[in-house]
Amino acid sequence: MTHHALTPARLLPWAGPEGKPCYLLTDGSGRLSRAADTVESVQLGIAGDLLGHVADMLDDPDVTSGQLRYALARLSEALTDVKRIAESRGARLLAHADGGAGC
Repeated sequence: MTHHALTPARLLPWAGPEGKPCYLLTDGSGRLSRAADTVESVQLGIAGDLLGHVADMLDDPDVTSGQLRYALARLSEALTDVKRIAESRGARLLAHADGGAGC
């Protein structure tokens, strides 16, 4: 039996049933880790696109309150995703700085 150092759990960029966080025990090289990296990249791209779109909307004097509410709802979703990504990456950086111990 091979002994592996404890690897901190990675917070995945999606929620599980009932909105609960999902975690992955990994060294970061598996298929699910790569899928999570891809999802994070897509989520960050969506957030950036939304910021540009909202900036345009704020400059438009004819934008409706309904349009702004819809954009705000999408921004809220994107910010939730970005916050989860930041928490996940921050925990991994901390674990790396501590030599892999704890999360």
